[in-house]
Parts: sequence; C-alpha cells; structure tokens
Amino acid sequence: MSVYRSSILVAVAVTLAAARLAAHPAASAGAPAVDDAALLHVLGRLTWGPRPGDLAALRTMGLERWLSLQLHPEKIDDRALEARLAEFPTLRLSSAALVEGYEPPPAARRELQQHRAELEAATPAERARLRRELIARYAPRMKGTPQQVLEERQAARVLRACASERQLDDVLADFWMNHFNVYAQKGQVRYLLGEHERVVREHQWGRFEDLLLATARSPAMLFYLDNWLSTTAHPAPPAGRRLRRFPAPFPPATRARRAGLNENYARELLELHTLGVDGAYTQQDVTEVARAFTGWTIVGLRQGEPRFAFDERRHDRGDKRVLGRVVRDGGEKEGREILHRLATHPATARHLALQLAQRFVADEPPPALVERAALVFLQTHGEIREVVRAIVTSPEFLSVQVRAAKVKTPLEYVVSAVRASGATVEDARALARRIGAMGMPLYLQQPPTGYKDTADAWVSTGSLLARLNLALDLAAGRIPGVSFDASALAGEVPRTQEADALAARLVPAGLSEATRREIEAEAGQGLEPARLAGMILGSPEFQRR
Repeated sequence: MSVYRSSILVAVAVTLAAARLAAHPAASAGAPAVDDAALLHVLGRLTWGPRPGDLAALRTMGLERWLSLQLHPEKIDDRALEARLAEFPTLRLSSAALVEGYEPPPAARRELQQHRAELEAATPAERARLRRELIARYAPRMKGTPQQVLEERQAARVLRACASERQLDDVLADFWMNHFNVYAQKGQVRYLLGEHERVVREHQWGRFEDLLLATARSPAMLFYLDNWLSTTAHPAPPAGRRLRRFPAPFPPATRARRAGLNENYARELLELHTLGVDGAYTQQDVTEVARAFTGWTIVGLRQGEPRFAFDERRHDRGDKRVLGRVVRDGGEKEGREILHRLATHPATARHLALQLAQRFVADEPPPALVERAALVFLQTHGEIREVVRAIVTSPEFLSVQVRAAKVKTPLEYVVSAVRASGATVEDARALARRIGAMGMPLYLQQPPTGYKDTADAWVSTGSLLARLNLALDLAAGRIPGVSFDASALAGEVPRTQEADALAARLVPAGLSEATRREIEAEAGQGLEPARLAGMILGSPEFQRR
C-alpha cells in the first residue's frame, strides 16, 4: 500500500470517527476507577496533552494532589517558561512603547499603500525587506514592524502552551481569551492585546464579575467592539475649548465618525459574555445597555499607557430599563450595576457552565452536570475556580463514555503533537503559522464569537490532511525552529518493533485495530521511524482528546 493511499485512509478514518462523536452516549453517573486510562484522560483534557513521562509522574503524585496544584497555579514554579518568554522583546513593552516603536507613521503608511502591487508580487523575504526600507525613510528609529508585534505574541502563545508547567492555567486562559475574543488586525488592537491578555489571566481564577468588569474596561475590548466611540447624540464640549471627540493616535477616518450610540459591545455582552443567545433579553435591552455604557472610552495612548476612562460629557443621561428593572441615572455606576446584574444572573450561570463543560467534558455535556456547575456558580457568587473544580472532579468528567469524545482544535493538535513527541521548540513562529494554515490563526478570529470548540468546526478532508502533513513534517524535522528525534523516541528496539514502540509512546491510550493494521502495513514496507511517527501522530486516535 502506498504512503499516499494510506494517508487518505487515515484522513477518512478521522472523518468517520469524528462524525460518530455527535452520537456519543451520555456519561454514566457512577464514578469509574482512577486507573492509567483515567489518568491519560485527565492529561488530555486538563493539559495541552501528555509528554513522555507525564503519566508516570501523575501516577506517582496522585490525581488529588496534582489537581490541587493545577487549580492553584501560583504554587507551581514556571520560571523556566518565563525565561523563554523574555526572548520576545515586544512582550515586555507597554502599548504606548509598541505604538512608538512598531507603528509606521502616516507618511510611511501612505507610501506602503502606493507600493501595494509591488509588495504583493514580491516573495515574503523581499516583501519584508521592502517594507523595512520604506518605513526606515520616515522613522529610522523604529524597532520593527506591526507584523512583528503580532508574530511574537502568536509564537509566545504556542510556546507557553508547549512548555508551561501551569497547564490547566494555560488551558483556562485559552478558554477565556476565546470567550472575550478581540481581533488583532482591527486598528490598534494588536498593540492593546498584551494588556487584554494580562487582564484575563489575572482574573480568570477569581469571581466572574471581576473578570467581566476588567474586560469591559480593557482598551482592546473597548476598541474592538467600538464602545470607545459610543456617545450620547450631542456630547457636551468642555468649558473654554473645543471638544476633541476621539484619542489622537487612531486613523483620521475613525476620528471623523459622528457621535452617537453604538450597540456592538452591549449586544455581545448579553449574547456572548453573559446571558447567552437564549438569555431572554430583547433588542430594547441591548439599546438600554448601550446607553448605560456611553462614555466608557480610552485615553492616554500617546501620552502614556492607554487606559479606561469614563467621560461624563459623552454619557447618555437618564434612567434605563434593562431586563425589566430600572437602572437609575448614575453615570459610570450604571455600567457597573448592569455588569453586576448580568454576572449574577441564573442565565449567565447556565451559559458559562455549559461552555466550560463543553470545553472539558463533551460537545454535548450531560445536562445534570451543567445544572450542578451552574448551581455552584450561583452559590459561590461566580467563583470560577469552584466551578472548574466541580466540573473536573465530577463523575461525568471521568466517565468512560466521554473519553476521546472531543476533536482537537488546530492549536490543541499542534501543541499536543509537540508535547507527545518530546520535540524541542527553539522558535515557535513556524508552528504558529501552521496553526493558522489549519484555519485557526491565533488572535485573528474576526467575529466576536471566537473559535468553536466542537467537532463540526474542524472536521473536513482538507483540514485533516493538513494535520497529517504537519505530523509528517514534524517527525521528519522539516518545521523550522523545531527538532524531533523519532529514533530516540522509539528506543533501542528491533526494527520490527519500532511501530509498536512509537505507538505506545505517542498514543499511550492505544490505537484502534484498523489504525494498527495500517501502521503495521507501512512498517512492513521498511519505513523509517520518522515516517512511522508521523503516521501515528496523524492517526484518528491522536486527533481526539
């Protein structure tokens, strides 16, 4: 059988396996034994995938102690990762410093636009050189390009997932960054993104209300969903001088927009961030919430760190009625009151419980688990740590029926392949680009919905073949910045046993009989360990967690 035909069979097998997930049976109520299979399931759900030796370490430590540490990541030493992240200069800079050092001045942007056809026709290396030369004419002291800011953040995101010891912390950060999604390519958001992620990570284990308020005041969120533009129809000018509507660093076309109500943030706050699409709110509620958040804006991008500010002159005065209750005219307090009501609403509790259970348990999580997690949310006043604890210590989470029931997203797949293979990542940029090519460019999901966490979003012949190609390239050492020794992973075994040894290391939960036969057929043709490892990493079993 040819390698090409085998690759096609693998892709088809993945498609069929993923299609069966929709009919996956509900979890049983009984608590299963915590054996190696259960521990591998835990590692597959609460980390970015097990590394060689992780199962033995978890077995020695014990699940209860390991989980206690992961739920309290501040107790885990992660200084080795922090040293690696220090290699990215833009991660250490403030938003203002990023704008000063990496944002081309207006004259440079105009000339870049004039040379657009020339740039598009050039190779990537030539394009980068031309951009540097054009920018250098206007800003010789610039440290880099806007693309560098985004590329370093994407590479750092992949490196953190691959190398952090605080694995559950990083998995949860991915969940919340997706929940409070912002689009890096919109205006200045790429320069505000670092602060947004810091805010999410600082609040993600505390009360949901605090996290919700922090994201509402995040300059990245204010800019992305246009709330910084939202004003009463006739904002009052300050005494003695002309009102400058918008902060100076943003494009003139944006500054020229007329003052008025913008409902973008209010709509996503209700539909995505809190109540959910079935949260029993109306269009009038959206409008009233938007009125309450007029005046929540951004100041200080050029003068220093960009920060949230409430501008009373832009605020729409008067009482508002939201979800049947009056919010009294009170300036900034109106927005805070609405956030409190939404963060403590039963619909919000159910919406977040469902999404967290969907991330950790199954695409269609057991309703009883969702209801219990929602109750914990309400009883603890939205303590995220306790809701996560309730889900990951539940019988449903450990149930045999939900094991291998989730199809990995491109980010999960790439990172888990790196971790399973024990590959060394010196530079994660190429890995980030491969994740983007699979349909999940990091920080670049334009709709506020974020990326889907269910199988239907990621299962297609093209995407699965892209994964197989990634696996083959990774195992063969063809990804720049990443090294992998398949022979060392197989160990000192006879050539006839290499396929079994690699399968045991890369997929310790085991391959299906159909996949095993395919791999054995390839091994019988004398394939090198790297090729066998790539086939195993591209198997249906490795596509799921």
